[in-house]
Amino acid sequence: MSYFKTAILLAGLAGLFMGVGYLLGGAGGATIALVIAAAMNLFAYWNSDRMVLSMHGAHEVDARSAPDLVRLVGDLAGRAGLPMPRVFVMDNPQPNAFATGRNPQNAAVAVTTGLMGSLTREELAGVIAHELAHIKNHDTLLMTITATIAGAISMLAQFGMFFGGNRNNGPGVIGSLAMMILAPLGAMLVQMAISRTREYAADDLGARIVGQPMWLASALAKIANGAQRIENPSAEHNPATAHLFIINPLSGHGVDNLFATHPATENRIRALQELSRQFGGGAGMTMSAAPAGGAPPRGPWGGAAPRRRGPWG
Repeated sequence: MSYFKTAILLAGLAGLFMGVGYLLGGAGGATIALVIAAAMNLFAYWNSDRMVLSMHGAHEVDARSAPDLVRLVGDLAGRAGLPMPRVFVMDNPQPNAFATGRNPQNAAVAVTTGLMGSLTREELAGVIAHELAHIKNHDTLLMTITATIAGAISMLAQFGMFFGGNRNNGPGVIGSLAMMILAPLGAMLVQMAISRTREYAADDLGARIVGQPMWLASALAKIANGAQRIENPSAEHNPATAHLFIINPLSGHGVDNLFATHPATENRIRALQELSRQFGGGAGMTMSAAPAGGAPPRGPWGGAAPRRRGPWG
């Protein structure tokens, strides 16, 4: 059902784009705008991952510079049936993470230093599994497309105001002004609805990948608390990327309403608790082997982890 809802919302966004183009520029204007939007989508398809990672100052790490993190990502990627994604770290005190890339073969997972310093290994595994779920569901490409179309709608509305709309059958100056305000707002609402739909789906699949829904639930509670207290400067300067993060990184959020990029954390945790009950108290599926090297379970960066059943101990 979530995929059907996403398809309907994406179709609505595309229809809004074409409708605005026709009203403001007629058939010719809509065609020109469509060509521009197609070029924007093509550019975003090939370059969105590099752009987003650069915006947030992410640097790539490997098995030598961040062995625990890379090993954890590799173990979970194998469990999810995905190629090993590139791994990035953002020097940012706010606990958060996101995934990007046009397909599983060209994907990247990025986490903040704040996330690594505040979660146990189990909780970090839940977060990484959530991001891998986005990759497996091709959400990273979907959200790039929705952001690009939403941006194109805003661009069309600005053009309409500047040129006065379609003089023959357009909305006129007052209508153009209303369209300039309402069209981008409508696009933003649809974009946010798609983002919220995909977050629930990624929570569910991520919990199934790691086999312990409550690990992700615990991580979401910690991340939401940290995001409310700690500012994310790069996200504040690039608010259009907020929907990519596992928790809204922007200040002044926290309600599950039309203007939220993410579902309320309480709702997400409640859904994970229900999934945990379906798993039989949270045990769920478990991995038969410990992480590479057979080391005893520990926190992500050396601290002792709570003793719990599952992939990491």
